[in-house]
Amino acid sequence: MKSLWCGIINTNCISLSIVFVLKNLKGNLCYLTVSPAGPVSVEALVGTNVTLGVSHAGASQPEVMWFMGSRLIAKWTVGDDSLPNVASNILKPEQDGSLTFINVPLSYNSTYTVEMTKIGEAKVSATFDLFVYDIIMNVSLHTASDDAVEGEVKFTLYYSTMRGEAKEVRWLFNGLQLKNGSHYSIGGKKLTINQLSRNDTGRYTVLLTNPFSSETHHRNVTVLYGPDLPVLKVSPTKAVFVSGESLFLSCQAEGEPAPSTSWFFNGESIATSPAGTVHLNNVKTSQSGVYTCVMVNTRTEVTLERNVTVIVYEPPSGGPLCSVQAVNGSAALQFLCLWPGGAPEAQVSFPGLSYNASGYSNYSITINDIQRLNGQEIICKAEHPLNQTQCSVIPRGPVDFLPVVLTSMSEDERTMVVIHCSAEATPEALVLWIKNGEHLQTGSKYQISTNTAQLFIHDFNATSTDLDTYTCTATNPLGNTTVDTTLLGPQISNSSVFLSDDQTEVTLTWHVPLTSVITGFDIQMKGPELSSPSQPKRNIMSDFCTIKVMPASAGNTTVSGLDPKSTYYFRIVPKAGRTAGEPSEQLRIGPAAGLSGAAIAGLAAGLPCAVLVLLVVLGFICCGTRDRSPRYPVSRAVEKVVICRSTLLRGRLKPPPEYRLHQTERSGPLPSVNSGVRMATTV
Repeated sequence: MKSLWCGIINTNCISLSIVFVLKNLKGNLCYLTVSPAGPVSVEALVGTNVTLGVSHAGASQPEVMWFMGSRLIAKWTVGDDSLPNVASNILKPEQDGSLTFINVPLSYNSTYTVEMTKIGEAKVSATFDLFVYDIIMNVSLHTASDDAVEGEVKFTLYYSTMRGEAKEVRWLFNGLQLKNGSHYSIGGKKLTINQLSRNDTGRYTVLLTNPFSSETHHRNVTVLYGPDLPVLKVSPTKAVFVSGESLFLSCQAEGEPAPSTSWFFNGESIATSPAGTVHLNNVKTSQSGVYTCVMVNTRTEVTLERNVTVIVYEPPSGGPLCSVQAVNGSAALQFLCLWPGGAPEAQVSFPGLSYNASGYSNYSITINDIQRLNGQEIICKAEHPLNQTQCSVIPRGPVDFLPVVLTSMSEDERTMVVIHCSAEATPEALVLWIKNGEHLQTGSKYQISTNTAQLFIHDFNATSTDLDTYTCTATNPLGNTTVDTTLLGPQISNSSVFLSDDQTEVTLTWHVPLTSVITGFDIQMKGPELSSPSQPKRNIMSDFCTIKVMPASAGNTTVSGLDPKSTYYFRIVPKAGRTAGEPSEQLRIGPAAGLSGAAIAGLAAGLPCAVLVLLVVLGFICCGTRDRSPRYPVSRAVEKVVICRSTLLRGRLKPPPEYRLHQTERSGPLPSVNSGVRMATTV
């Protein structure tokens, strides 16, 4: 009888092991992926802790390697308790594959690459840029010479700091930002003014910034010039005025008597004050031009004239806009640069595409040889007298992407599934949708968005051929990429339960596959009813009942009103419209672990068999034989208990807890029987 019991147990164990291995193998048939868990360009303050975060999927324990440039600095295996290999104590490997820098120094500015590997698959990687900065302090602004004299070939200003370096340096003159050009040369820590003139008199400002600090320092520079006879002055002293500013024109000369002054613009007399000045308020670009001062000695009638030019500019609005688009009917690309408005018009060009061609405000150029441009930054250089700037565009073929599946349900309980195939591409990629080798078109069942990146599936049926593989191919002139999306019915991949400290509340959490079509979840419970102030009495629910309905976006919920002394069972049922998927595993909460519902049912079925065995044993004791070592035949009742017991083990969801066996004192010893029969008899 003992050998028969062990044989049955071993057979069941082998069957359960095979099922367990097959299930695990089925769940692991996926590809290893790694992706940044945050920004890939990370800026950090020196001396702080910073983490380059990643997340991975497809392998439970991939090997992780981090490189600083091309140098390996850390290596470990996710989930392995052995010590990781790191280049210094500044580096701290994380269990999810991320890398943390402790008290990061300035010397750790670099590009970092993480590589993960899984046996039998190619490496996957992600790249980060780490920038470490210090606080900018004690900025000083100096000049190369004490005096600024009109006519000097070069005049240089430079700055210095006691601590910290700037990520961005901006030079301003009277509040207007300076750019490299024929008059200003900016490089390193210097600003050089070429061919200094009186119009360069004003306030110069250097603005130093990095992600963690900003410092500004000013210095006034006065350009020495003259004297001239007569002397014309424009106040403020500027080479160029911006539309909306105000200015004064003055004209002075020695004479006896003092000469009278008149001002003319484009041959027309303009209002002049007794002091010989002209006030131009809120100037417009139409007021740019030559102003003539006419001085007359009333006694000698000697006339002197001198001209001054006033330039009024208006900057274009905003900044330049770069774009690229496909040319219909060809494999060419058209690059566009737009910066409208302003006086004069801004000059724009694409130096990387053509050295000589340029235009004003709105310029485009068509390129036929486009494959060499894939992934290359194309810069538009935009120049205006008040501002020199640029914009850029990177033409790129579609890159690999992960489709996104969204599900919604209308008021009449009709399910609609949306598949997003948004490939990152410039110009924007067009998407073709295919199912079972046939191109999908907009109709009653399927609808494709205007930009072709979304497929809408109406009246989705989770039990029909709608659960199929949908293929999207993203294409632009630079290439194409294809991705398959296999829609799954409502499923739950894993679930868990957490009990509160006072044992009156539980939190259920669950996860679903990314391509599973789900419109909601039913939260079901079995056990005493939940209590409330209006209904303190608890009735026992012997079957699972739905106590909550959660939306498709939910991944957890809380259930309150539990009795700490009672046992409860919970499960989550995924739904797609009116179709319910397989429930999650039963999650048990109670004062102590006990038998599952299937185990209790098995014990109840085996209890009569156990009683029959006990009666047979007692019969042998009472009848006895003359043989001092009686041999007990294997009764059919005992065989029945063994069969019931094996059925119980097969039907149980998880093993029952260990129970203490209580034995009542008897006058004489009982015959030895199988321990499995004893357990069934005791219970």
